[in-house]
Amino acid sequence: MSDSEDDDRVAKLNFKKQRIHFGSLEQSQLKLDDVPVAEDQEGEEKIVEFSAAGDESTDEESADETQQMEGVQTLVDEHQAQLWEELEMKKKARNIAVPTEDKKVKEMLREMEEPICLFGEGPYERRERLKTLLVACGKISGVTTHEEESAEKREERTEGEGKSEVWYHEGTGQLKRARFFIAEYSVPRAKKRLQQAREWQLKPATVKHSEKQDVHKFVHTLNNECSQIGDTRPLSYCSISPCSNYLATASWSGLVKLWSLPSCNPVATLTGHNGRVGAVAFSPQAGHDEKAACLSSCDSDGAVNMWSMTSTKPVADLPGHGCRVARLNYHPSGRFLGTACFDHSWRLWDLEAQMEIVHQEGHSGPVYSISFHGDGSLLATGGLDSYCRIWDLRTGRAVLLLEGHLKSVLGCDFAPDGYLLGTGSEDNSVKIWDLRQYKSIYSIPAHNNMVTYCKFAGTSNNSMLLSASYDGTAKVWSHKGWMPLKSLTGHDNKVMCVDCSWDKKYIVTASYDRTFKLWTNRSIS
Repeated sequence: MSDSEDDDRVAKLNFKKQRIHFGSLEQSQLKLDDVPVAEDQEGEEKIVEFSAAGDESTDEESADETQQMEGVQTLVDEHQAQLWEELEMKKKARNIAVPTEDKKVKEMLREMEEPICLFGEGPYERRERLKTLLVACGKISGVTTHEEESAEKREERTEGEGKSEVWYHEGTGQLKRARFFIAEYSVPRAKKRLQQAREWQLKPATVKHSEKQDVHKFVHTLNNECSQIGDTRPLSYCSISPCSNYLATASWSGLVKLWSLPSCNPVATLTGHNGRVGAVAFSPQAGHDEKAACLSSCDSDGAVNMWSMTSTKPVADLPGHGCRVARLNYHPSGRFLGTACFDHSWRLWDLEAQMEIVHQEGHSGPVYSISFHGDGSLLATGGLDSYCRIWDLRTGRAVLLLEGHLKSVLGCDFAPDGYLLGTGSEDNSVKIWDLRQYKSIYSIPAHNNMVTYCKFAGTSNNSMLLSASYDGTAKVWSHKGWMPLKSLTGHDNKVMCVDCSWDKKYIVTASYDRTFKLWTNRSIS
């Protein structure tokens, strides 16, 4: 070991640690100034005395700090307790079910001897104040909470399910005769449709492909051949006659107008409505007898009028609708007329007997669309409750509930093949339902705005789907593939309705911009 290392070790052993003094430096300095310098042998004793004094002052200050911390902690605990109490009160107030009528709320405030109205207070603020007062006063015993209310509803539902019974009421003789007629009418048509489907399956694939190509070719060559101002107010509906010679338009002005096709010249103006006309429809028998009632229309006042091809005044009406009638449609036989009403019901009228035979409820909201099956056995209704229901006209039962749309169902139509149904909704989509599978098999993101109308056109084997929307367009979709074939653009505003002739010669769109347009691949000249 070297001499330098030995010197370092001795220096470390002789090193004297500095003392650590506790307490305030200012107080220690003052005491040192007052004490005279002592001799070397008494230095260590004085330092110990000063250290003890510093320790005593430190204990006093730490005690003060502890008291202050305890006081702050007490305030924090009180504040947290107050916040917790407020949260509990808000939670209790949220669960209290107070009356929604402002009159009853004021009566409860008067019973509690509280002001029934404060300056700038509305009905919502008044209800919240009543909840807060009930919680503060502890008067929750006589008030039903949401949890208790839901429990009571569950109990009632359970009891109702246990005691559920199918009940019937006696129908009229005319209803019985109508159901027999519908059954006898629909069965042969269903057999014919199934036979055509079997024959289609036996055809070679080249023939099938050729027929589909003809439909696609017609759609791709569609042009806007005519545009006509239909009225002074927006057009709400359009319908082409079965013979494809006439077009009927409905308007918010209360007028129904007839136009010739394909020239689009005015033929007649039908007056008789006082409200906005929502729909117009031709009877399947239109054109057989010009003096017979072959055209029907409905309006927002609940009036349903019937017209002939030779009269500008209604030849008959269907009274009894107490509110708006949104849509109407003819049964394939032409004997019955269905109406969709805003009183959450739909009605079936026997035109031969000139009476209402069915007044059916079932939707939880207004019924907006109605459509008959091609066989005549089923009826579909779409409501603003976002549901579509299928009804069997031969038994009067609701056979199927179609749920899947997020918003109102504004249009529905059966496909010519008999087992598919299309529905257009306010959620901008068109859904395709397979009635055999009881579910939706395809959802088309059809438009950028609500779909106002949808309709199938063509035969059972070669058909297409039409849709109209508030985005200002009408679109044509392929049947079974649901691919977009054509977008009919040109309107300046919402497209309210679209229709196609039975022979697929013409497509007509009616718009909010007060015009209707004729689309065809043939030259009018």
